[in-house]
Amino acid sequence: MPIRLKKLVGTVLLVLLVIVYAIAATLVAVARLGDSGSLVHFAYFLFTGFLWVLPAMVIIKWMLTPSKAERNSIR
Repeated sequence: MPIRLKKLVGTVLLVLLVIVYAIAATLVAVARLGDSGSLVHFAYFLFTGFLWVLPAMVIIKWMLTPSKAERNSIR
């Protein structure tokens, strides 16, 4: 797959990841943390605020990795 197409697909995936992840994290918070204190809310959103970075790193790494054909043509 050409690198430009990978970047386009990766960008769309990142935007979808952020939207779906934010909705899911908020729904879990509303369903489970309704009676919890503010410190629990803070800890939950701090944790989930950093957790989305892991799948985003995988997508970005995939976007920037050249295909086998591109790697062979560089040599």
